[in-house]
Amino acid sequence: MSNTFVIKGLEGERALHGSVAVTGAKNAALKAIAATVLFRDTVTLTNIPLINDTERMFELLKDMGAEVSNPKKGTYTVFIPQKFSSDLTPSIAKRMRASVVATGPVLARFGKVSFPHPGGCVIGARPLDLFVDGFEKMGAIVTMKEDRYFVEAKGGLKGAEFFLKNKSVTVTETFMMAGVLAKGTTVIKNAAMEPEIADLAAFLNTCGAKIVGVGTPTITIKGGKLLSGKGHTYKTMPDRIEAGSFLVLGALAARELHITNCNPAHLESPIEILRSAGVGIEVKKTEIIVRAPSRLMAVDIKTHEYPGFPTDLQAPMTVFLTQAEGESKVFETIFEGRLNYTEALASMGAQITMMDPHRALVRGKSSLRGRKLMSPDLRAGLAFVIAAIIAKGESVIHNVDTTIDRGYENIDSRLRAIGVDIKRAEIISENPIN
Repeated sequence: MSNTFVIKGLEGERALHGSVAVTGAKNAALKAIAATVLFRDTVTLTNIPLINDTERMFELLKDMGAEVSNPKKGTYTVFIPQKFSSDLTPSIAKRMRASVVATGPVLARFGKVSFPHPGGCVIGARPLDLFVDGFEKMGAIVTMKEDRYFVEAKGGLKGAEFFLKNKSVTVTETFMMAGVLAKGTTVIKNAAMEPEIADLAAFLNTCGAKIVGVGTPTITIKGGKLLSGKGHTYKTMPDRIEAGSFLVLGALAARELHITNCNPAHLESPIEILRSAGVGIEVKKTEIIVRAPSRLMAVDIKTHEYPGFPTDLQAPMTVFLTQAEGESKVFETIFEGRLNYTEALASMGAQITMMDPHRALVRGKSSLRGRKLMSPDLRAGLAFVIAAIIAKGESVIHNVDTTIDRGYENIDSRLRAIGVDIKRAEIISENPIN
């Protein structure tokens, strides 16, 4: 038995209309929750999306000893006591890849941390060598016993300078937070530049941290004392991936869709690519208006670290390309195996040829047919939803609760509000396509 979406397709009609509001960013909220370990007093977090991943992160902190309250929807207060455990609970941490970001703050504050290899997503290999190398450069000793890492920094972490051999948002944020409480200065070179990092750094600086260079390849952190949340409230930035997903859906099937509570400046690459495909897009300060054209033109996409085209929008954009006339190339440069979902799209009628593990050729325009599918991961799962919306007939998408619900708050009810025929049900899986 699995949580399932049943979707009746629009069969090519541009019928969606109305407004859809973007929630707080999953990838910003998770890091802000972990950052509460850096504070000596209570921290108030607002605009937290009500999704499985944030629930698990709060569950992890509570299990480790944090005092967490939820006075109203989207608002949480967190206090980390001195008796807080330095051991990340395996049963929770293994279910969520983002749990690893808590290792930096915990190690920096308590001098030790233990954690399992994190899970939560099937796409791409996620090695921990960058974390291990960084902790060791900051003076910690790392050992591994029975699939669990034990890290100890006797006398506390020391500031260090290191170059990330691969840009990584999570690694950048983890060591930025660790550097806040380390002794001396920490310099991160080849740092990631995603807006979520700037969002986190701005809040930490407001509360007493000394972080400079965010938004550039070099971030410098001067270590200091525990931060204070007194008089400061964190508000999660808008989710640019969610906004971009609604943008793609609107470009395919909307008479006129207003995407509100967003920051269009974070989506310049997707907006320009969609415009070059013939999509009508109007940008305002916190709103994007999109209208689906009668004809879409083929375009090539290549994922890249921010400000390039986001890897998390690659799957929805591939669905878009199945409806564009001509040949399009998709080049995934960030994660291995992130094109595996294309087999399921092909079963719906998409003409997709895998050129190698990182590149695919999409030929359009294809008429998609409704199918029974198994959602493989968070982003591909939502791409399947978009494909089902524009397809002919009915689609059934299984595994929603462990994939799509991880990152999109009440996505079915919000889609219904703009004209999608979507229902949530408990259905026994009958050999759906992976």
